[in-house]
Amino acid sequence: MPRPLMLYDADCGFCARTARLVPLLRVDVEIASIQETDLAAHGVDADRAVREMPFVGADGQVSYGHRAWADVLRAGAAPLRLLGALLGSRALSPLAGRVYTWVAEHRSSLPGGTPACALDDPPR
Repeated sequence: MPRPLMLYDADCGFCARTARLVPLLRVDVEIASIQETDLAAHGVDADRAVREMPFVGADGQVSYGHRAWADVLRAGAAPLRLLGALLGSRALSPLAGRVYTWVAEHRSSLPGGTPACALDDPPR
């Protein structure tokens, strides 16, 4: 069975910086940029992938945005799995989605961000 795959936008400094930090979490995921990956082969919507981080589960299911982060965390040790479950829970998902949208809309002004990170069409 293939390993889960976390994808990021290499053209965005904030996204690339964040992706470089993920191995510190010791989660069992592969990490690749959307620019170097055959998105269609993984069932990833290319337009959406620029706005929201995609995650391809070992089962081929694709999640985006805060749900993708929840899936990344669920690929880690017990404390991270619990955090991922909370982040993706029905109770916290609406708030997590709003926080993710805010971060995505402001990623060009966050640490590592550049004008190239700005989104014309923020995530929904």
